Amino acid sequence: MGRNHAIVIGASVAGLTAAQALSSRFGKVTVLDRDTLPELAEPRRGVPQGQHPHVLLASGQAALTELFPGIHDELVAAGAVPFEPGRDLSFHRFGGIWPKVDTGLQMVSFSRPLLETTLRNRVAAQSNVVIRDGVAIAGLTGSNSQGVTGVKLDDGETLAADLVVDATGRGSRSDRWLAGLDFPVPETVEVKIGVGYATSVYKREPGFLPEGIGIFILPTPPVEKRVGLILPIEGDRWLVGFGGWHGDFPKTAAGIESFAKELPHPALSDMLASGELISDFVFYGFPSSRRRYFEKLRQVPAGYVATGDAVCSFNPIYGQGMTCAALDALALGRMLDRHGTATSVMAKAFYREVSSIIATPWRFAVGGDFAFPETQGPKPAGIDLLNGYSRRVQLASRVDPEVRRTFTAVQHLVMPPSALFKPAMVMRVLKGSRRASQTTVA
Repeated sequence: MGRNHAIVIGASVAGLTAAQALSSRFGKVTVLDRDTLPELAEPRRGVPQGQHPHVLLASGQAALTELFPGIHDELVAAGAVPFEPGRDLSFHRFGGIWPKVDTGLQMVSFSRPLLETTLRNRVAAQSNVVIRDGVAIAGLTGSNSQGVTGVKLDDGETLAADLVVDATGRGSRSDRWLAGLDFPVPETVEVKIGVGYATSVYKREPGFLPEGIGIFILPTPPVEKRVGLILPIEGDRWLVGFGGWHGDFPKTAAGIESFAKELPHPALSDMLASGELISDFVFYGFPSSRRRYFEKLRQVPAGYVATGDAVCSFNPIYGQGMTCAALDALALGRMLDRHGTATSVMAKAFYREVSSIIATPWRFAVGGDFAFPETQGPKPAGIDLLNGYSRRVQLASRVDPEVRRTFTAVQHLVMPPSALFKPAMVMRVLKGSRRASQTTVA
């Protein structure tokens, strides 16, 4: 086993970041995708969520910059919108807009197709990378004794590889592929959340949102379940989205106007009434979050790892998936550097790293989802206590800039959750939440 050839299955964000990490560590990298990949920044069938809002957290932006130096400026040059989340994006929860605060974090807002196209062009520019589209995978080649030795395509062609990376997303067939080589399959946990959303594109007009460049309206659980979002993207456009938990979201265009009017802030209703619609609404459902525990497997094959949503598929409302995919790619590079080749020892070490990466965002997402009594699935121990404290943190964030800065840094995976439990911070949270409760609509 060497470092001659790596195959990445899937050309979305997880696959492209993995391919970039591998391009400096393997003689050749082949990226395979079943879609016909567009040349321009256009939606594609294999990424049905691609027309909906996506966010790259601050830690994800840093990871992407490490993988693709200069990517921030390249996206901005293509029309993406840079912003400071605490100062430029209005955040509505617990009865009102949160006061502005400088968090010290930098983000950039774009459409998912623009990000994918930009990354794909950067990856394809590497002399040792080949991207093949319109290619369907039948399965893996190899054996229980050899590990994974390559892939077999639907047309019968086989491709040998020293490492195969499954970046096929939530619909990964890794369980079937691994079982076909007599390897154990990982334990899978699902948390049923019944999330869905509707998104359209509007022309961006200067001054329409006096509070900032965009707005994010989140519900106060357990009674409220609805979400509203306006984000700027390239081409002087806005993505306008409506969503919610447990079926409380628009399912047809006919229901959107009344949904918007019932949100606790008028921005989205005003957009529907006076904004210039560019594209019709598209709809997407996300029934459950799903996590595969590869790190618990006693036996994993050499020559194979899964990454991104193929390992953990988060509630998209929290915007964690692309960030974790980029962090996974960096971890893959580190583990290859440490272990030399794609042995089973390297694969186990990689899955331990991935488990560490997704632990905090999974806890945040699942914890937030279990604030709704309708949520079904394995409920982490102590989550009700943590949710109670999280509510206090968010209340305090409305009146205490230091709590808001720390909370935002933890959300963006820049600081560990323990930062919110330091004695001085706990005192600020308790005092601030009491003060905020006096003026908050629950």
